[in-house]
Amino acid sequence: MRVLVKGAGVAGLTAAFELAARGAAVTVVETRHCLGGNASWMAGGMLAPWCERESAEQPVLDLGRDAADWWDAALPGHVTRAGTLVVAMPRDAGELDRFASRTSGYQWVDEDEITLLEPDLAGRFHRGLFFPGEAHLDPRRAMAALHEKLAERGVEFRFGIDARHVAGFEYEIDCTGMAAGDERLRGVRGEMVILCAPDVSLARPVRLLHPRFSLYLAPRADHHFMAGATMIESRSAEPITGRSMMELLNAAYSVHPAFGEAAIVETGVGIRPAYPDNLPRVERQGRTVAINGLYRHGFLLAPAMAQRAADLVFRSDKPAEYADETDSQRRSA
Repeated sequence: MRVLVKGAGVAGLTAAFELAARGAAVTVVETRHCLGGNASWMAGGMLAPWCERESAEQPVLDLGRDAADWWDAALPGHVTRAGTLVVAMPRDAGELDRFASRTSGYQWVDEDEITLLEPDLAGRFHRGLFFPGEAHLDPRRAMAALHEKLAERGVEFRFGIDARHVAGFEYEIDCTGMAAGDERLRGVRGEMVILCAPDVSLARPVRLLHPRFSLYLAPRADHHFMAGATMIESRSAEPITGRSMMELLNAAYSVHPAFGEAAIVETGVGIRPAYPDNLPRVERQGRTVAINGLYRHGFLLAPAMAQRAADLVFRSDKPAEYADETDSQRRSA
């Protein structure tokens, strides 16, 4: 079966992987001239279903709990299974109780236990939440490695191509996000900054809770860190705002003063597609299957959505709208 995948973000790459694994002859087309530059490229890469459950509905946890296993199997060595640490400044300690009340899968940790987990944070936080079952990866390294592996397996990539001019395939998988033109989608703008802080070492993502926003610091190689927090209801891809930059840097400084001396390596903006309920959809119309609405959970939910898209291609018994199996349970709850 010849299948065309439109879009080389995380949804398109994982869909291509699942389809190729089931024997399809896959071609991926991407309007950009190289890998990257999309919302997936700006992602934090946190495979953190229990943390995300604090502000998301149960399907996000259900769909994302196996994401780390999928990525580990697809790209051995790219997933770090060190959990997630959630902390708050003493004045915001109540935010930890609020966060804990909305999720599960955590352990309360005191100051000594935080020091054991992250020695560089010794004496900075009195208590926190540790989510031992969570993981993280570097999205850019993961996308590049997945692209390489797919190419080795015979998947064809065509960059700088308008998919409207490509024909001759039995199925199309539309993974173009906001460009799909689905009127149900809205854009959610996320802003991030990459910092190089040679005097800081973190083994896992650290989330700093705040009454107005929550910062995450996701570690990268060579003392680089991605700091992100903002979720703005906007389709604008204009550069990061001064206010957002100040909030990100102030929050990072609160986690560790050495971030005050960090070099700003990169800033970026990603526009994430979201449906009104912030849950993803996999839908089939004729010979086209669409994966969309991954919101802020791209790397967490893309594997499950890719598997469902492949089911729609290879299993005709699946319903045309193959979203989350727990939808009916959620609506009746």
